[in-house]
This record gives sequence, structure tokens and C-alpha cells, in this order.
Amino acid sequence: MMSLMVHLKTAGHLRGKGDRMAKVTFRGLSFYSRVAENCEDVAHFNEIFRWPIASRLDGNEMLEIQVYNYSKVFSNRLVGTFCMVLQKVAEEGHLELTDTLIDDNNTSIKTSVTIEIRYQSMDGSVGVWSDGEFLDVPEDRDGMFAFETESLLSGQSRGSGTSPGRSLQGSIPTFRKAGKGVFSAMKLGKIRSSRDDHKRGDEPAVLDMEDLDRKAMRLAGFVDPDTISLASVTAVTTNVSNKRSKPDIKMEPSSGRPVDYQISITVIEARQLIGLNMDPVVCVEIGDDKKYTSMKESTNCPYYNEYFVFDFHVPPDVMFDKIIKLSVIHSKNLLRSGTLVGTFKMDVGTVYSQPEHQFYHKWAILSDPDDITAGCKGYVKCDIAVVGKGDNIKTPHKANETDEDELEGNLLLPEGIPVERQWARFYVKIYRAEGLPKMNTNIMANVKKAFIGENRDLVDPYVQVQFAGQKGKTSVQKSSYEPIWNEQVVFTELFPPLCKRIKVQIRDSDKVNDVAIGTHFVDLRKISNDGDKGFLPTLGPAWANMYGSTRQYTLMDEHQDLNEGLGEGVSFRARLLLSVAVEILDTTSPELMSSTEVQVESVSNISESATGKIDEFFLFGSFLEATMIDRKIGDKAISFEITIGNYGNQIDGVSKPSSRKKKKKDSENEEEESELIHNSSDDEADEDGDLVSVSSTPPMKPVITDRNYFHLPYFEKKPCVYIKSWWQDQRRRLYNSNMMDKIADKLEEGVNDVQEIIKTEKAFPERRLRGVLEELSVGCSRFVTLANKDVNQAGRTKLDRERLKSCMREMDSMGQQAKQIRTQVKKNIVKEKLKLVHNFLQKLRFLADEPQHSIPDVFIWMMSNNKRIAYARVPSKDILYSIVDEETGKDCGKVKAVFLKLPGKKGFGPAGWTVQSKLELYLWLGLNKQRKDFLSGLPNGFEEIKSAKMSHGLHSVPPVSLVYNMKQVFQLRAHMYQARSLFAADNSGLSDPFARVFFSTHSQVTEILSETLCPTWDQLLVFDDVELFGEASELRDDPPIIVVEIFDQDTVGKAEFIGRTFAKPTIKMCDEHYGPPRFPPQLEYYQIYRGNHAAGELLAAFELLQIGQGGRDDLPPLEGPTDSERGPILPVPLGIRPILSRYRIEVLFWGLRDLKRINLAQVDRPRVDIECAGRGVQSVLIQNYKKNPNFSTLVKWFEVDLPENELLHPPLNIRVVDCRAFGRYILVGSHAVSSLRRFIYTTPDKASNNWATAGDILVNVDAEHLVRKMDTVVKLDATSDAVVKVDMTEEESDRDKKQKKKKKKKGGVEEEEETDERMLDWWSKYFASIETLKETLRAQDAAQAEAEEREDLEIAAEAADITHDDLLLKGSRAKERSKEKKSSKDKKKAADGSDRRPVKAKVDELVVYDKELESEYGNFEDWLHTFNLYRGKAGDDDEQALDDDRIVGRFKGSLCMYKLPVSEEITREAGFDPNMGMFQSIPHNDPINVLVRVYVVRATDLHPADINGKADPYVVIKLGKSEVKDKENYISKQLNPVFGKSFDIEATFPMESMLTVSVYDWDLVGTDDLIGETKIDLENRFYSKYRATCGISSNYSVHGYNVWRDPLKPSQILAKLCKDGKIDGPHYGPGGRVKVANRIFQGPTEIEDENGLKKQTEEHLALTVLTHWEEIPRVGCKLVPEHVETRPLLNPDKPGIEQGRIEMWVDMFPMDMPAPGPAIDTAPRKPKRYELRVIIWNTDEVILEDDDYFTGEKSSDIFVRGWLKGQQEDRQDTDVHYHSLTGEGNFNWRFVFPFDYLMAEEKIVISKKESMFSWDETEYKIPPRLTLQVWDADHFSADDFLGAIELDLNRFPRGAKTAKQCSLAMIRNEQELPTISIFKQKRVKGWWPFVARDENDEMELTGKVEAELHLVTAEEAEKSPVGLGRNEPDPLEKPNRPDTTFLWFLSPLKAIRYLVCNRYKWLIIKVVLALLLLIMLGLFLYSMPGYLVKKLLGA
Repeated sequence: MMSLMVHLKTAGHLRGKGDRMAKVTFRGLSFYSRVAENCEDVAHFNEIFRWPIASRLDGNEMLEIQVYNYSKVFSNRLVGTFCMVLQKVAEEGHLELTDTLIDDNNTSIKTSVTIEIRYQSMDGSVGVWSDGEFLDVPEDRDGMFAFETESLLSGQSRGSGTSPGRSLQGSIPTFRKAGKGVFSAMKLGKIRSSRDDHKRGDEPAVLDMEDLDRKAMRLAGFVDPDTISLASVTAVTTNVSNKRSKPDIKMEPSSGRPVDYQISITVIEARQLIGLNMDPVVCVEIGDDKKYTSMKESTNCPYYNEYFVFDFHVPPDVMFDKIIKLSVIHSKNLLRSGTLVGTFKMDVGTVYSQPEHQFYHKWAILSDPDDITAGCKGYVKCDIAVVGKGDNIKTPHKANETDEDELEGNLLLPEGIPVERQWARFYVKIYRAEGLPKMNTNIMANVKKAFIGENRDLVDPYVQVQFAGQKGKTSVQKSSYEPIWNEQVVFTELFPPLCKRIKVQIRDSDKVNDVAIGTHFVDLRKISNDGDKGFLPTLGPAWANMYGSTRQYTLMDEHQDLNEGLGEGVSFRARLLLSVAVEILDTTSPELMSSTEVQVESVSNISESATGKIDEFFLFGSFLEATMIDRKIGDKAISFEITIGNYGNQIDGVSKPSSRKKKKKDSENEEEESELIHNSSDDEADEDGDLVSVSSTPPMKPVITDRNYFHLPYFEKKPCVYIKSWWQDQRRRLYNSNMMDKIADKLEEGVNDVQEIIKTEKAFPERRLRGVLEELSVGCSRFVTLANKDVNQAGRTKLDRERLKSCMREMDSMGQQAKQIRTQVKKNIVKEKLKLVHNFLQKLRFLADEPQHSIPDVFIWMMSNNKRIAYARVPSKDILYSIVDEETGKDCGKVKAVFLKLPGKKGFGPAGWTVQSKLELYLWLGLNKQRKDFLSGLPNGFEEIKSAKMSHGLHSVPPVSLVYNMKQVFQLRAHMYQARSLFAADNSGLSDPFARVFFSTHSQVTEILSETLCPTWDQLLVFDDVELFGEASELRDDPPIIVVEIFDQDTVGKAEFIGRTFAKPTIKMCDEHYGPPRFPPQLEYYQIYRGNHAAGELLAAFELLQIGQGGRDDLPPLEGPTDSERGPILPVPLGIRPILSRYRIEVLFWGLRDLKRINLAQVDRPRVDIECAGRGVQSVLIQNYKKNPNFSTLVKWFEVDLPENELLHPPLNIRVVDCRAFGRYILVGSHAVSSLRRFIYTTPDKASNNWATAGDILVNVDAEHLVRKMDTVVKLDATSDAVVKVDMTEEESDRDKKQKKKKKKKGGVEEEEETDERMLDWWSKYFASIETLKETLRAQDAAQAEAEEREDLEIAAEAADITHDDLLLKGSRAKERSKEKKSSKDKKKAADGSDRRPVKAKVDELVVYDKELESEYGNFEDWLHTFNLYRGKAGDDDEQALDDDRIVGRFKGSLCMYKLPVSEEITREAGFDPNMGMFQSIPHNDPINVLVRVYVVRATDLHPADINGKADPYVVIKLGKSEVKDKENYISKQLNPVFGKSFDIEATFPMESMLTVSVYDWDLVGTDDLIGETKIDLENRFYSKYRATCGISSNYSVHGYNVWRDPLKPSQILAKLCKDGKIDGPHYGPGGRVKVANRIFQGPTEIEDENGLKKQTEEHLALTVLTHWEEIPRVGCKLVPEHVETRPLLNPDKPGIEQGRIEMWVDMFPMDMPAPGPAIDTAPRKPKRYELRVIIWNTDEVILEDDDYFTGEKSSDIFVRGWLKGQQEDRQDTDVHYHSLTGEGNFNWRFVFPFDYLMAEEKIVISKKESMFSWDETEYKIPPRLTLQVWDADHFSADDFLGAIELDLNRFPRGAKTAKQCSLAMIRNEQELPTISIFKQKRVKGWWPFVARDENDEMELTGKVEAELHLVTAEEAEKSPVGLGRNEPDPLEKPNRPDTTFLWFLSPLKAIRYLVCNRYKWLIIKVVLALLLLIMLGLFLYSMPGYLVKKLLGA
């Protein structure tokens, strides 16, 4: 073995005085010198460092020496660096020199180093770094340390195939004192603060050696027993560690299979839309489906509240890439498409990854895609939820949504995305591709050749890029297998984008249709980092490998989906060189292109070397065995082919470019084999110049193993393959990935261990978890050290550098946190900490996934008859070799079991479950120059057979096969005990299971047990003379795996597959003792999988015993078959089978329900058979199932021997058979109770009984429950959280009532008058309760958030070593912060009056459950359990058959098991009925008549059933034979209907006990469709001890809205409960006290009747006890309160997906009791009629629009328009104030708006026909918003809109006193200003501003209006009517308008007079004067010549 030695002598010419230290680095491995202390200018180091090297020293490798000034406290400062190229050393082998260092700026400094270097080849055979080489074993200490990692320090992980035969000691690694290497990796020194994070690149922390020893002591297990890793001990004793016994092998691809999804979107409203007076419509688009809301006229804040549902059935990947697009369109109608205001885009995956898969009540920001400079175009408020099958969504309660949320805090963005997103350009550069497959047939090629005369490449590729719903395409390169594009596709999108993936697809352009050649997804989360040290998305330039279908071209490719990126590709298709970059745009720059259209531009070429230096790789594979080959393949000869990229692919790999340009020698071109020969690199030509790749094994005939499988007879001779290929050398990427993967694997294994320990209830899970965390932190720091060396490597892309930095940061912090959490792990919080560790695991897996590909994956194909049959795909990183152990792939140089599967869709479903073949395969991939030890991982004892063709001189040619001359003989014992919960494979709902065990080339079967899902085979299978090749010790460490397949035997045809599991045996070598702790092995549960779904568990143990020289006699003896009946079947031996003890199982037989027909005949005389572990009991026969389906004998029992260990208890089978005539029995259905634990009887402990006999206990009851009528809750002020309760007794309250009327509260708000009792109804109670529900939910959220915050603080604190007090401070500060937030919100609320109940009138409340009642009370199975009976074949998920379809009925009863003998006390108790066993005090099960009263309150979020996206729902109620249809009362076009109905049905239990409440959709024609239904089992409720017959109210009153509903008064209920529970009481005492058992309760004793008279009563007291019943000892439990439950509606056609929810409750009253009162009136509230009178007095400062014809003056013809419900319905206009020159207008005009209003919901109710074709009116609810607009009237053109204001009548700003004070601030700062509600104020007058938006979307003031609002009720309006406009009655006076306000063509004279007199008087005088002058001048000129002549002539 070669090594390099460096002798570092001195460093000279140092400056100053101090401690110095040097770091010497070669091939990425650094050594640190010791610290030379206090040296002045020379530091004498005099140390020798040695590197064992595995490959020859290359002339251009570097040695680097760095000298540091060392500091204990601060980070070390670099003095300088010395680098030298080792060319001379490589040639001469020895060199001494002194040279100067260079500093950071690459300038030479005086300091120098003196070194001597030797390079020598030593003898030694090992090529790995062996540990001892660089870890000196310490001389000074010989103690052994237990360390909590697997042997992380020994460099070999368990099971790597190279560790020595290990005894107990071996598995607790000895902790050697680290020399310089490993410990610097463990970085135990200082925890770096973030200050020097940026230096992390240069210098790992270095420790003083003494410091290290102390640390090591601390880590070692002397102090803390916990540090002994449980894994290291139990791995040897109990075999808990999963890795050994339960290999985790996933068989079936899960992606690519379509699933049901439902996306529901509610568009609630929009705000701040940019534009004037618009008519907005919202369009919701998902993929290609579009849906529109209705149009709202003339408003910038439309309210829609419309619900849309989209259903999809697609694979998850396709679903999550779909884009949800919300766009607002202005004035769209049938003829025109309207103009786009703005859009918002997000992919479905983003929604799905939200908590609860939804956004609720969030505001989406709209932006304009055509103008990216524009900014925000408005907001749309919506709910978006994505539901997959089986997801249930918790929707917050939809009551009265009045919490007007501010926009900024509730934007529709995932957590962590900034509010202000910026526009960015995404550049996807496409350079070139290579290795494309043929996309045309050869016939076509020949035709073309005949025409054109030359060979053409058969593919015309182009690249299509899709991102955020947009597509871009490059140009088409005609006929080219190696197209070069050099183009970039540019997308413009907001950053960070809400779309996760860019899809890049190479397509083949074709005249008919283009097909995909291959697809690659770029996940933006993986190529960017949003942290504060993060980076923008960047990628490459890098090659992306594309995989898809096989490369033969067929016209109809069955695997085309694979090329589209769905499912796992089965073959290499091509690779594409691309890069991605993002640039944030500065939208202010003028030359910016403002559109977001996709651009395609050309880019410059990229150099060959940009993606890395091309290197030669060598891939070697050896097939050690090929078994379990599917018999269907036929017995043609079989061979295996291995390919990497197109190398090695002989059938369809090489598409040679036709253009015969010869490439350079190291080109990427996949040349033909013949060319490969001349293609190897020069420097190796001497060694293997003639190396031809051998990529497939020789064909071989398969041999039969058993009925299902063949195997290939590879006994001694194992075939090998090897391939040379050329790729860019980007191994670093894979190395980093591998390191993280290995840490993650170890972590996952540890986590599974911990879970297993918890599940099997073994001791000390917390110890194992600490060990896991320890391993994690060590692994992380090791990663940081190893990755550090490659920080400044050349030839890397930006992403490589950034990823490395962020991975190092993440790993470093993860290591710190792990250390941290480790100190916090305590027994009681293991589960919570385990969650955190799970998060680490996910993060690690995410980090390890490298987004830039390098070497393509390796495919192994099984070929038969030159056809590809089945394949396996191995990621190349898993088999990549590195000289550093951590970086090596996890399967490199290891023998691994590989299962081949069918390609593509063939692999779905049953076909995919059969194993096509199981290979034991050895793979090695690495650089050709590192090829030396490619065989080192194989089992030893073989000879290499070289190819005969090769010239014999070459020693380095890889072998074509290996011949083993060492073999070991074993005996395998498979102890097959039992299986449980198997898959039902027969129509009877049972199976006839048997198991088949495969090991190596052998297989054996257990016996077949018929008709069971829980077979107990209790059988030992012995495999004799199993031959395994290789050394014994290696086999012991990593035995081959055992495959167990379980089948269902059918009488005809082939056995049907049930499932499969894998196991590893425990091995005993012949020199080991057969005894504890490892032998005999323990039974363990193995999960059985059928595809991806669990199909049961197998309880078994496996041992592999070596047969030595003595033959089988040395093995532990086998007992013969004991059971004579079973024939020669060996039972599981005693030491292994569980220890049994005697149990008694009592069965309560109650009845059977809902039995379906069997073979078309009805079940008439059923019987139940119970069986457990071979014993059982039968119920009595039910004589007539229709008449009475209950059993006459209730309790029976049987005794059985069961294992002591509860986890090993066999399942209990319940079967129902129907007894037909002539003694025939037919199986109806069966149920297997897989775990009996919940039925184990525990004696009531003595303590609680003593406690019951102790003295009396006074129960503390809050006064709140008692007199609640008069409580007032006073909020002191908005910021304080204090709530003062004033509890008044009745007398006081009367006195105070009179004074209280007008008392001022402290807050200064006038106190509301007491809520009038008569006003309250059931709905008041309901809404008050919903408020309470919301508050409790909020409080829970807040508490949870606070707890999380506290935990984060703690972790942060411990990381930074803060003391506890600081922590408290911090915590309280955080609290204050959150309080401030809250209080500011409160302030706002208080200010805007939105806290609608400042004085909360106490309303009695009920409980609103946001789920089904039974989920709150354990399904009401307190003593009566329901077991579903199954029959028929279980469906697999692809067939969409749900288990519900298999349910054929239900068995009601219960079980109770206990160990014998049972203690005397129980049976001696008074009134013990021996016939009933443990089921004492159970009611009789005779039929009973019951009145069932069903209240349906309302339904929410119904699935639309009509084309218009709405439904017309009505309720149908079925119970037994009776059905109530409420069809005539359907509610038109509503998805959130309020029913408010009650239905009475009489029923007889047990015959009619299943209540179905369905919601149907009414249709005018055709049948009505079911929207959804819910089923309630009334019987369990009726008999439950929680008393679910009629909920107990919080208060007892005899009249009013809260009247007591139960026919029994509280005192009667209490008396009955006490009697049934055999407890003492109730004793009513004086002073409002009552005693029950030994509890004393207090309460009021008076009640008021309708007439206000007081009576004495005990009911309040009794009720107090009932509400606190859970505090009564022994029998106490929470009684069901008065409630409303929310139940999901399901539709059998869409299984698993909610179709809406229904709120309801059920009361039941036995008919033999007094009849109940009338049903409570829950009819929906009728809206109250109001009239709003608005007087428009004046306007002012209205902007002037028109120019005057004559004078050009600005003026406006002003009028005001207003409406309340909608422009169409009730808009009203004032008259026009013409010709206003100042913007002032006078109107004195009255609008009158009548409307119907629901106070509780704050909505106006409108009923109108939706369109002229509508059958009936639809009810709409809209918020009460008054819109006032100011317009400029034009006669000949459309009026001009000037401005508007919208006032929400519940909260709008108070008007200003004068026009001057009225400003824009009233709108702008709406949130801060105090607001008023017209419903409280009744009358308001003031000035409000009109606003509009200018061109830049800024708000501007366009006028002011003085208005008066007056709200009157309908009755008041009738008493004092008013006229519209200025009409009678109560007319307004005419406005006093200036003279200018008239129309000129109506009174022309007036106009002329006005023009003449007022405006133009002086002008006219001037004009007249001028005219006179002109006339005079004219006359002068006219007469002048005449006069002149006259004068001249003297006439």
C-alpha cells in the first residue's frame, strides 16, 4: 500500500509572540499539528503526518499547509498558506524544501515553512483507510468507553460486510482517544456563535488535547447510565434493532396512480379594485376548468360569497402542479370578454402543504400580468381547500363572520413569504442534449434514405418549459440525436413564486402529434434558500438526466406516461444541459418590458468544460444469485443486462449521430463497442487498452424452484459484468448527498427502534432516543468537517457552492439542536421529542436530494428472448466509491438483495405484487483510476475467471465470472407461529392462508388453514443443507434475506397472493454456544405488505445454524411432531413459543343489526360464533331476525390458554352464520378483533373506594353556572384583559334595574338596555354559543402558539447558554409583544364598534361541537361495542372498492377477559348476578318504543349539484321503515341553507336504530340527486352511560327560549342516576346544598315562572350535580350537554370526500315515560324590515368636468346616485344641479331604501329571481352597504362618473361637522378612526368624502357630500311616512340654487340676459366702442378718396 508522509519541521520569520499551529491538507483530509506555545519568530513543530493512499499519486495533486495563530478564546487567525504541486514528489519520491507562505491576497510574506516529503509504496493489502492508521490508540489509558453511537468512530458501520466477527464486546465500540483526525470532526469544542459563521469555511474548531480528554470522560458512560446505547446492547440481546431482522424493502411504485381530489373555493368578496365604476366578475381557473361568479354592478368592493367545487381524478404529481388562478374581470358579458383587472396564481401543491390543506378567509393580492410596473390591483378574499381521499378538513365555524379582518395581516400567502412580492425574471437556458432515442421506425429511415440519399437521425427534438401556468418552446432541431439549441426561455413571475416546479420536457416534433421524449422537473425549493443567508434560485449549467420508457421505438408506446414524468422511468432517455437563473426586476426602470409574456432568446455557447472535467468511470457488477424468477416468463434462457446511461445497452441504446464528424477522444458520444476500444484514455492504455465492456450475463436456462418460481443455477460460478463510461466528474455532489443520506438512514433506523420500543412497551425508550440524538450530532459535525475540505473546489456551479454552504449551516445547527434536545429527553416526553426528530429526518432527506444530476442511474434488466421483461433501478450515488468511508454510497461494494419489477403501469396492481426476480447483486462504481479494490466487498474465497479473448499479459482486467471454492453449509429453521389481520381474499370475506418461505434457492410451505384471517400455523420449517458461499464470519454479519409470501389457497386455479414480508435470520456459527442472550430467538411481528398497503402481520422467528464437521448432530435437537392429528408437522419448539396462562373470556351478546341478504336470501335465524386460540363459544339462535334481532341469553363465557405477553395475544374471531333448513349453515360475515387489550378487565382499585368512604368533599362550583340571567360582563378598557363579573342575586337585580337603565359605563359608551327576554330565541343561544366556540378555539391556538414559542426559546436559550431567569424575561416579553398585537387589535375593534357586544347580555348557551358527537364520547361504546361484519373480497385501492362495501351487518356486544382465578371480592359484592359475570347492571335488551326528535339546524358547504354551481337542498330523514321527506320546503339555489326544522319519528329499538339524515338536491325534472348523507347509531346513544338521549341544558327554566326539554326534571334524572349507580343520595340540605355520595354541591333554590312569581325549587341544585357528574366517584362521567353537532355529509359515489356538513342534534324519549313537550322552535329567523332614509343636503368641492361652449369655463352638472342592495334593484338619483362652477351643489333630496335585515348575521336578505328563466326566487344575503356616487350629467353622451363612497352601515366613520374638516383621511385611515353603526345610532348627519382613483391608482378626493342617514323600523315608517325626493309627506324645501344653475335651451332669454348682464357687460361695451371706431375708420377710408378728388379738382 502506498502512502505519503510529510515531516513538518519548523515555521520561521513569524511576527510577534504567541501560540502557533499548522494544518496540513492532502486529498481533502486535514491533519492538525500540536500547538507550539509561546514561540517568538520560529515555531518548532517537528511532526510527521502520514496519509495511506489507495490510488497512485497524480502529478497535479496539491499539498496545502496553513499556519495559524492559535487562540483558546477567539477563532484562529490565518497567518499564511503554502501550496505545492506534488509533481516532483510523484516522480522522485522524496523532497526537502523551505519556502515562503502567501497571505489571503495571494501576496508573498516573509514567513516560511520547512518540510520534508516522502512518497513510498509500502507492502500491505488493504486499500481502505483503516482506523488505526490515523488514530493512534492511546497508550495512557486502557479503560473501555461505552459510547452512544454505533461504531461511528471505528469507521465501519454494522453490517457493512467488513467488520470482524462480533461478540458482545464488539458491539459496544471501544472509544479510542482520537488523535488529530476524528475529534476535530466531532467538534466538541466550542459552540460557535453566529458571529463567526462566515469564517466557517476556513477553519474547523480545534481542541486542546486535555480538553478533549475531559470531554471524552464526560461522554463516556462513567457518570450517566443512560449513555450506554440501548441499541448496542439490545442489538445483541433482543434483536430490537430493525436493521438486522426487518429489512425495509418497498415493492410497488406509488406515484403515477390517479387519486380523487376535490378543490373547493369560496370567493367571498373583493376590495380596493383599481378602476372607475367597474362591474367586476371573479373567474376561478384550475388547470383548464373555469368558473365565474355573478357580476356585481358599479362597485370596487363587490361581495359575492359564492362557492365553487372542482373534482379531479389524477395522479398527485399532476394535481399539485396544476395552477389555481383567480382573476378579476371588468364588465364581462355574453358578447365581450371584458377587460382583465388583475390575477393571482398559486399551485395546488402550495395549498395542500398548508396546515389542514387550506387557506381560510385570506386575501389574494391581484397583479396585472400585462403591466408589471403597476403594483397591486386589488384584493380578493377567499377560502381555498384541497381535499384528497381520506383527508378531513376542519373548517372554522361559519356563523356570523363579522370580524372585519385587516388585509395586510391575512394575505393569501404561505407562512414565511414576504407580503411585498417583487417581479422577477426566470431564465431557463437550454444548451444542448445528447443520447436521444430514435423516435421513428427504421422503415421510415429507409424511405427517407431512398429519397434524400443520406442517413438522417430519426428525431426532431425541441424543448418545452412550463412554469406557473405558462409555456415556452425552443426551436426545433431537425434530425439530430445531439441537438444544440443555445436558447433561453424567460418567464416573468412574482418572486417568491407560489408555484413549486418548473417542468422541462424534450419533445419530438412530428407532423401529426408531438410526443414527449423525457421530462425533468426542477423543484425551486431545492435550488434556492429563503433564509437570511439564503440565495435566489440558481441551477447549473448542469446535465439533467431524463428517464422514461424503454428506448425501442414503437408507434404506440405503452409506457408513454413515463416520458411525461409520471411514475418511475425504466430506462435512460437522454440528458439535457440546462441552467436556471433568477433576476429580481427593478420595476421603476423605464426600459423595462412590462408584459409577462414568455420570451425565447438565443444565448451564447457554453464551453465543454463548464460542467466539469470528463473522466472515465468503471462499473462492476456480480450476480451472486438469481432466484424467485416468475414462472410466467417461460423457460427460455434468461440473461441480465446492466446499463448506465446508454453505455452497456446493446439492444436499443446507441443512436449514432449520422453526421460522421469524428468527435474528440473523450467526447460524451455513446460510441459503438468497437469504437470504445480505441476510446480509453491514454494514460491507461498500457494497462487496459483493449478493455471491452461486458454488460450482460451469458444466457442461462432457469431451473424450477417450486410451483411459482424458477431460479438460475449460479452455484459456484457467479457471472460478472463491467462497463466503462465517460461522464463529467461531479462526484462531490453525490458524496455530500451520500453523507447526509447515511446520517438520515442511521437516524431513521434509530427512530424506528424507539418507536418499536414504545410499541412493544420495552424499558427505556428515552435512552435509545438519547443515543439516536448523540449519533445525529456526531454525524452532523463529521459532515461539516468532511464537507469543509471541498468548500473552495474549482469547476462548481453557483448552486454547488451555495448548497454546500447552506447544507453545512443546516447540519451544524441540526447537530447543535440534537445535542440540545438530548439533554431534555425525559421518559414522559419521549413522544414529543420523537416528533422533533422526525422533522430532522425530513429535513435531512430534503437536503440530501441533489437537484443537479451527474452520473445517470444504473438499470438492471432481465432479458428473455431478447425482450426486456423486468427491471430494477439503482441510483448511481448508492454504489459510488470514495476513499472516505462516509462518502461511499450505501450499497457500494456490498451484496444487496434487489427485486426486479415490471415496467410502468404493468407494475400497478396485482401484477406488480409478484416478484419478477430476486437478485443477490454486488455493484461497484468509481473512477477508473480508483479501480484497484472493486472486488474488496465480495464474500471471500473466490477465484477470478478472465475472459478468454483477453491477452493474458494484463493483470488488471476485471473477471467475467467468479468461482467460489469456499462454501458454508447451514440449516435454516423458520418458526412460523401465526399471522393476524390478513387480507380477505375469498368471497366469504375470509382466506385459506398458507405461507411460503424462500431462502436462497430453497422454498417450503406451511400447511393450509381454511377460512380464517388469523391463522396460527405453529409450524417449524427446516431447510437442510443450505449452501452459502463466502467466509463464515462475513455471512454472520450480513446474512441473506428471507422472503415470506402468504397466499390464499383456492380449490380451483392458482393460489392467490395475499402479501409478503422480509426477514433476516439470527445466525449461529458452529463454534458458538446455543443459548441466551441470542438463542433461542424470540418471536417477532413482521408487517406484511401487499403493494404499498399493509395486509397483516406475521409472528415468526428465524434462525440459521451452521453445520460443522460433526454434521447435523451438533445442532440443537428438534422435537418430533407432537400432534398426531397433524401428521409429520413439526411444532414451534418450547423455548420459542410463548408461555401460556389460563384466561376466561366473557362475551356479551346483545344483537345483530343491518344484516344484508346473502345469495339473495334474507338472513332469518342467525347465530354468532366466537373463537379465540382454538376455543370458543356460540350464542343462542335468534329465532326470527326480523321480529327481534336481539339475543335472549346475554352473557356466555369460555376459557382459553393465551400467552402471558399481551402483545402476542391471538386475535379473536367473530363469525355470524345463518341457520337454514336441513341443517345448512351459511357464513354471513366475520370480524377479527386484532387486539384484545381494550377488553382486559381491571379491578376497580381499592384506593378509589377508600376515597369514596372518606369525609365529605365540598365541590367547588363556579357561580357562573348558577344565576346567569343577570350577569353583566364589563370590559374595563380595550387594552386590559381583565373581565369583571358582576354576579347579582335576583333581589338586587330588581332594585338595580331602574337605576341601571342609563348608567354610563367606565368606557364611556352609553350602556345598552337590558336584552329583552322576549327578544331572545333559540338562535340567540346558538349564535352566542358559536361566539364561545370561536373564542375557545382562538384561545387554544394562542396557547399552542405560546407553548411552541416557549419551547423554541428554551432550545435557543440552551444553545446560547442563557440562564433561566433571562428565559422568563424573554418569554414574558414575547407575551407582551403578542399582547400588544392583540390589544392593538382590540383597540381597533373597540374603536370601530365591531366588538358588537360591549355589554354582553348573558344568554344561556349550548355546546356547539365542530365534529360528530360520538367522536367526543368514544363512539358511545362505553359498554356496548359495535363490530362490523365483513364479507367478500377486500378491494385494493386501485379498484376503488372501499371496505364499507364489504360490510354486511353489525354485531353488537362486548368482550371481557381476565386471568383466572378471579378475586373473591367482586363476586361477593351485593346484588352480584353470577349469570352476568363482569357485565353487571346492564339494561335488558327487550324491544323498546322511542320517540326520536331530529333537529336539523343548517348545512354548510354543500357540493353543488346543478349546472349553475348551486343546489336546491332539502332534508330527508330515514329511520327503519319510516321516511320523512321535506321536499316541498326545498331552499332555492343555496349551498349554505338554513333549515331550522325538527322532525318527529316513532321507532322501536332494536329493529330501527340506524338514523340516516340526507340532503337531496331538488330538481324540476328528473329524479332528485343525493348530495350527501350521515348515519347515526341511535341505540348506542340511547343506552350509553353518558346519557345521550336528551342533552342537559346549562340552566333550568320553565318558560322562555331556554325551556327545559326533557320530560324528566333534573331532580328526577339525578335520583335515577343515583339509583342505577348504587350510590347514596341525593340529600338536599338547607342553604342551597345537596349531597351525592360524599360530594356536596351548592346552588340557588328559587325559580321564576311566566308571571314573574318566585318559587322554591331543588331543580337548580340537581342540575348543578348533573353538570358536574364526572366528579362523582366510581360511576361519574361527563353527561352530554345541550348541544349542536356538526356531521360531515358523505356520498357513496365519492367515497372518503366530504360533500358538505350538517349541523343538527337528536333527542330521544322512551314512550313509557311521560311525553315530552312540544319541539323547540328553531325556525330560521325572519329578517326584520327596516327603512333607511338618506337625505342628500349639499355637495361641495366636486371636481369640474365640463368646459363651457362659449367661455371655456370649467363647470359640472352634478347629481348624486345611491343604492343599498344593488344598482339594478333600487338605485335612486337626485335631480341635477346644473352648471356648478365651484363644485357646490344643493339638493335637499331624499332617498328611501326599504330592506330586510338579519341582526344576528348582519346581512340584508334579498329574494329575487336569478334570471328570467328561473323557476323560483333565490335568497341572497349581502352585507348592508350604502353606496353614494357623484356624477356629472351629460345630455348627448354617457354621464361621467366622478367619485363614490361606500358606507358599511354597521361600521362607518362618523361624518365631519363641516365641509372643511371632511378629508381623504376619513377613508384612508378607516381602521384607526372611531366608527358608528346606524343600527345603534339610528340618525346621523355629516360630511363624507367622495373618492376615485387617478391614472396612477392613487386615491383622490373628488368631492364631498353632506348627508343625513335615518334608520326606522317598518312600524315606525308606517306611522311617520316620508316622500321620495322633495315630495309629500314631510316634503323638503326647494334648494336655494344660484341663478347660474339652469339650462340655456330651456329658457333662452334668461340665458341671454344672464350672458349680457352679468358676465359680459364690460366686454360688450368694449366691443361696441371698438365697432364704432372701426365704422368711423371705414367710413373715413370709404369717403376719403372722393373728398380728396373733390378737393383736388376743386369741385
